[in-house]
Amino acid sequence: MVNIVVMAVCAVISGADDFVAIARWSRMKKEWLATFLDMSTGVPSHDRFNAIFAAMNPPEFEKCLLSWITALHEISDGQVIALDGKTLRRSFDAASSKAAIHMVSAWATANHISLGQVVTDAKSNEITALPKLLKMLEIKGCLITIDAMGCQREIAQQIVDAQADYVLAVKDNQPKLHEAIQDFFDEHLEDDCRSITCRRFESHEKGHGRIDDRYYYLAKLPEDFPLREKWPGITAIGMAVRITEYNNGKQSDDIRYYIASRYLSGRKFATAVRGHWGIENSLHWQLDVTFGEDQSRVRKGHADTNFSSLRRTALSLLKNNTTEKVGVKNKRLCAAWDDDYRLEVLCGK
Repeated sequence: MVNIVVMAVCAVISGADDFVAIARWSRMKKEWLATFLDMSTGVPSHDRFNAIFAAMNPPEFEKCLLSWITALHEISDGQVIALDGKTLRRSFDAASSKAAIHMVSAWATANHISLGQVVTDAKSNEITALPKLLKMLEIKGCLITIDAMGCQREIAQQIVDAQADYVLAVKDNQPKLHEAIQDFFDEHLEDDCRSITCRRFESHEKGHGRIDDRYYYLAKLPEDFPLREKWPGITAIGMAVRITEYNNGKQSDDIRYYIASRYLSGRKFATAVRGHWGIENSLHWQLDVTFGEDQSRVRKGHADTNFSSLRRTALSLLKNNTTEKVGVKNKRLCAAWDDDYRLEVLCGK
């Protein structure tokens, strides 16, 4: 089993995206693998790799991978952890009526480490998956960010009970809460929130054919806020405004609202809000573009879930390696070409 897992991790780091590629890579690198593994029984066939990963218990396998990753790369205190979901679009199997799986992942935004994932069979079940994922994680002292689907009283209570803090996006799935926050900021924006206890931060960026101006406001929860008693731990409400001006003269704006269990600084609130979308760019986008996850047809038994854990582990290891100053795609190429570099990535150097 150790041989199977190590061969698979090394192969995925080096560019393998299915079991055929893992078996082929392992045969080609058998001599290198033999420097630290007992390869006397040879390399299994791709069918054997598939069968083993289909049979493994996903939570237990992921727990082993996570303990390895965290042993190599210490998670920062006060870490911002983003929770979000992603569907593996080609993991469905019409022949067996198996639906595409939906993974809800936890991403340490500063350390670029995937901390865990829970599988659901539909995006609507993301609400039930989030408590399971939170229960798996050690989140004491961390700041948890979740998009609007996770803005639920039970989830907020679970985070507070674990001695962590939250920043939860609020949309129309919580209409009364959304309306109350919107009305509050509409009332106070005329004087730029100077008449209330409010912390601010702004950023201005230019590039990619546009100018982005972002304004963040985090107000201490007013005593007369109508839903104050209904949301566990709530101490602040926030607003993020993004104004984008394009080179062709067109302009767009976007306003989002939040609740928070801690009255953060304006900069920390902005970091939490922007950091949450890092799970899209640093995790989901990389899995699709660099690892071809959306095109993967691995789907037998638990193989799709376990292969997803392999990808996330490989991505975490590659992102935390600083020897090569290139993107993840080119790091995978370097790992394929260079045995020494591959070993550095594997050992977290």
